[in-house]
Amino acid sequence: MKKVCDRASDKKLEFMSQAAVMAALTAALTLWLHIPAGLNGGYIHFGDAVIYLAAALLPKPYAMAAGAAGEGDAFVSAGSTGALLGAATLLIKPLLVLPFSNGGERIVTRRNTAALVLAFFLSASGYFLAEGLMFGFHTAFLVSVSGSAVQSGGSALAFLAAGGALDRLQVKRRWRAGSQG
Repeated sequence: MKKVCDRASDKKLEFMSQAAVMAALTAALTLWLHIPAGLNGGYIHFGDAVIYLAAALLPKPYAMAAGAAGEGDAFVSAGSTGALLGAATLLIKPLLVLPFSNGGERIVTRRNTAALVLAFFLSASGYFLAEGLMFGFHTAFLVSVSGSAVQSGGSALAFLAAGGALDRLQVKRRWRAGSQG
């Protein structure tokens, strides 16, 4: 019985370690590989693409934690606008994981491709609401929705490119094999 308990805790530790790596990559790509854009001082970054990869590789709670921790760290480190936007980020980024699936042998699947559209709507709606409360809803519509479209579109393309390359290398099969044994 002890061996089963050790195996379960080893599995949790492995998932936590993988989520921590994904969170660090998310923060790094958000902070250091971004393009200033928008009227609200925002920027286009590729951290969301890593959140999508985490969603395709990890169980949902771990992928959600990676998204919140990675983007939350980037937000705090960048000294971005306001506590409300920071709180919104901590709520919105984990939600982006929900439409994705980590099942199957591939990262880029029909479901995960469709999930990119749903992730855009979750992100755009969340930031529209937060920025509407901060700046007024008329201004938020012009600023937030257009910025979200560009941000989500760039991250979607990065996810498809990276996921496709990783699928050709059979990374998901190897990722799972490492997790099982």
